Amino acid sequence: MKRTPCAPDSQRSSTPPETAGTSTRRGFLKQGAVAAALGFLASCDAATREAFFQKHFRELKGPERKKVLERLEREYSREYGKPVTVADTPAAEGVLFGYALDLSRCIGCRRCVYACVKENNQSRDPQVHWITVLELEKEKGIDLAEADAYYDAKQVPREGHFYLPVACQQCRRPQCVSVCPVGATWQEPDGIVVVDQNWCIGCRCCVAACPYGARRFNWAAPSIPKGEMNPDTHYLGNRPRMKGVVEKCTFCIQRVRKGRYPACVEVCPVGARKFGNLLDPSSEVRYIIENKRIFLLKEDLNTQPKFFYFYGV
Repeated sequence: MKRTPCAPDSQRSSTPPETAGTSTRRGFLKQGAVAAALGFLASCDAATREAFFQKHFRELKGPERKKVLERLEREYSREYGKPVTVADTPAAEGVLFGYALDLSRCIGCRRCVYACVKENNQSRDPQVHWITVLELEKEKGIDLAEADAYYDAKQVPREGHFYLPVACQQCRRPQCVSVCPVGATWQEPDGIVVVDQNWCIGCRCCVAACPYGARRFNWAAPSIPKGEMNPDTHYLGNRPRMKGVVEKCTFCIQRVRKGRYPACVEVCPVGARKFGNLLDPSSEVRYIIENKRIFLLKEDLNTQPKFFYFYGV
């Protein structure tokens, strides 16, 4: 351990009494904080202490990872009164997920928003939505400064308007990942940007860095009615979150890694949403990219989204 050499006697006497006193107080406060933390942990049950000392998810290996998943399953099953599974299904080789949305078909019904809430166990009170549908005027085109995220129409689509749903763009160069000071968010091999809720410290640097406003911070403890809780969860996806952490869209990682479509794709009544493997030349999303006129949201930022907008007609 590197130690600071002792000051000569001539310098020791020059230390102002206030500084010496402050140092003493700081030392006392540090000792007090450590003692308080140890006291807190001593008062917690074994599961809480285990969660506190849990390693980063990517460092967990076979038995360790299994132990964490089993602990979470017990906690969630007890809290929601039904069997809950927490999977860690890994990314498949040769897969890079991409998304395409047909602006000429979207009618702004917001069914995708609420299907996402139901599938991904988002809080009902306070409400948390991973998808925001923007209403824009056809005459002005893609003018985000004039977009209305809170339109309240009796019937959609409204005359003279079109709709632009926005969620996480799953960027190849995600700025949210680069600013995280603790490595709690990263990009998986299949392109999905994920968040480890147990590692997130709630600093919200990623929220500020995301140019699409796609990340949500839980200011209050999320509330999910027990009867509405989706028990089929993934550690990096839709498992219940806690107060003080950040969450976001994961392309429904718990579904797509099992060969299913995201919930928003399935529920769309007009087929505006497309999803698939960008590395598969025969996939629908690949066909769209190669044959339709597409555009990227805020392309000038060079975040390289894997979420493509296009006009099908």
